[in-house]
Amino acid sequence: MSVGIFDSGLGGLTIWDAVTRRMPDLAVTYYGDNAHAPYGVREPEAIHDLTRTAVHDMWDMGCDLVVLACNTASAAALRRMQEAGVPEGKRVLGVFVPLIEALTERNWGDNSPPREVDVKQVALFATPATVASRAFQRELAFRAIGVDVEAQACGGVVDAIEDGDMILAEALVRSHVDALRRKMPVPQAAVLGCTHYPLVQDAFQRALGENVTVYSQADIVAASLTDYLSRRPHMARGGVSRMLTTGDPEQVSARATQFLRRPLSFDAA
Repeated sequence: MSVGIFDSGLGGLTIWDAVTRRMPDLAVTYYGDNAHAPYGVREPEAIHDLTRTAVHDMWDMGCDLVVLACNTASAAALRRMQEAGVPEGKRVLGVFVPLIEALTERNWGDNSPPREVDVKQVALFATPATVASRAFQRELAFRAIGVDVEAQACGGVVDAIEDGDMILAEALVRSHVDALRRKMPVPQAAVLGCTHYPLVQDAFQRALGENVTVYSQADIVAASLTDYLSRRPHMARGGVSRMLTTGDPEQVSARATQFLRRPLSFDAA
């Protein structure tokens, strides 16, 4: 038995890295669907089908809990999968909710009615598919009222990061922040709604200015998962850690090592 972390490619490694640093004894299966990445430019139906197939594979491997460490998959597939029914003893969670709970200063599992919060102007930076889904706004509306969200689809950033071209990635970040500011000149907070973006978080912060609070997912999700598992210890018992990919293991291993700047080795899923 192990906890599963799923992503369309390499972005979820930022979540994996934060989780394994916080819980070094936890058995974690990382599953990257690199053969079909990126998801952010695909249609919702295709994203759902690819995500569902991967999660069922992970459940079959013995992952009782699977975290969708991909905002695009969380936006397009999570609610639909949960509504369709999850096998007994299995769970699938997304990465939006912990981020929104941090933004709205709500505790884990607080299901009280939505209320006013201090932050009124929020900039959301995400993939085109995540922005089009409006999933972030929907989940936020369950928890807070009176918050204006301006979303910016950040085309090209994921590809640049996965290609290791950080100069291009940072140039694109500046361009997307400029475009966002034309729509919302003075955001109070910025949400980095893609698990790739922690790698360019400093670029977002510099472009936005020091007065904007930037929320990035890796540490927030890791803290929430730690809390979740502390109340469900049976889901974190035993198992072995694995790194799996639907792509070419040798190529993905090399890119993942470059991505996180630490040696990583993938096997075929």
